[in-house]
Amino acid sequence: MHQRANEGQCAAEEVRHTTATSPIRHPKLTLFALALGTFAIGTGEFGSNGIIQLFAADLDVSIPIATYAITAYAFGVIVGSPAITLLAARVNRRTLLLGLVVLFLAGNGLSALAPDITLLVVFRFLAGSVQGAFFGAGAVVAAYVYGPGRGGKAFATVMSGLTVATIVGSPLGTFVGQHAGWRVMYWTVVAVGLLAGAALVAWLPRTEDLRGRPISDELGALRRGNVWLMVTVAALGISSIFAVYTFIGPFVTDAVRRDASLIPIALAVFGLGMAVGNQVGGRMADRYEHRGLIWGYGGVLVLLVLIGVAGGNLVVLLPCLFGVGATMMAAIPTIQVRLTGFAPDAPTLMGALNLAALNLANALGAIGGALTLDAGWGTLSTVWAGFALTTGGLLLYAGTLAPAYTLRRDRAVA
Repeated sequence: MHQRANEGQCAAEEVRHTTATSPIRHPKLTLFALALGTFAIGTGEFGSNGIIQLFAADLDVSIPIATYAITAYAFGVIVGSPAITLLAARVNRRTLLLGLVVLFLAGNGLSALAPDITLLVVFRFLAGSVQGAFFGAGAVVAAYVYGPGRGGKAFATVMSGLTVATIVGSPLGTFVGQHAGWRVMYWTVVAVGLLAGAALVAWLPRTEDLRGRPISDELGALRRGNVWLMVTVAALGISSIFAVYTFIGPFVTDAVRRDASLIPIALAVFGLGMAVGNQVGGRMADRYEHRGLIWGYGGVLVLLVLIGVAGGNLVVLLPCLFGVGATMMAAIPTIQVRLTGFAPDAPTLMGALNLAALNLANALGAIGGALTLDAGWGTLSTVWAGFALTTGGLLLYAGTLAPAYTLRRDRAVA
């Protein structure tokens, strides 16, 4: 994300490592290794959405049932990542990151071997448990590498791997799945994960400056009400991304009635929107306390209505996919600035909790969309589930963390 989006998260680590004496031999390569890791994770997560029809057919289940594998991954992030973060609070961040890579390889390798939907659900949960902990620990290492005053920029560099995954990794994974089988897609993710693991082994610094923190420091953040309000706002509001993204395949083949070869292109269009929104939203988060979230949530509601009414036309669907990605990503930096500002003294847990909130949104969007499909409301009906959830998030935010009088005079940040 943009530089300021994770300054609060990285600030404590910057102060802590100001007097670090261990030289960083290859700082750019260290950051590249972290970004490669987030690229592998993002490709595995978003690539699964693009092949949902493939493993549904192969495992002889309906698309709503196949969606359980997507939501299982999200629940892995929601439940597993904070748990791993707390259990490994005192572990050196280098050791933790390398251990997470091993778990990531196991989760995706086993997914490629899953003989039925039940085991695929279990293995996707295992793979998801890595994500939030990796991003949280990666933020700590990135802040250490860049040094004081540049932690936000460092984390933005690391997060770029996830953005690239939505533009390149997910469409490429979908393409591989369509032409070589969905299992090969997961083996491809494993291959990228092995490259990332090798890069991390080679270029992560070996230093006690990256030792863990007392678990009490991390747990203190969980007693702050505003943290949980922000998590709820994020989970509800961002869910509309996944009420659309999860079902892009059926949108293209069933609603627009085009060949499945168009799915990777639709995914790439969505990813480009996310990349653009990320940059715009970052700048808004720098200047305004609330505007990025309010405008992002409000904009996506309009686009969801357009898809629901006229998304059966490809000329309408593709620009709207770009727009949904852009407007939702425009909101996320503001969410991150506010969340990490509430608890800057718990950097690793805030990183994990932040990703947990977004993946709870993943689960809510996918479940809501599956419910509308099960009800027989049509392929495009999934957007109405996203509409309801995002509306709930917007109303909660306006009523609690950004009351109306504050919105009227949205404070610009110097």
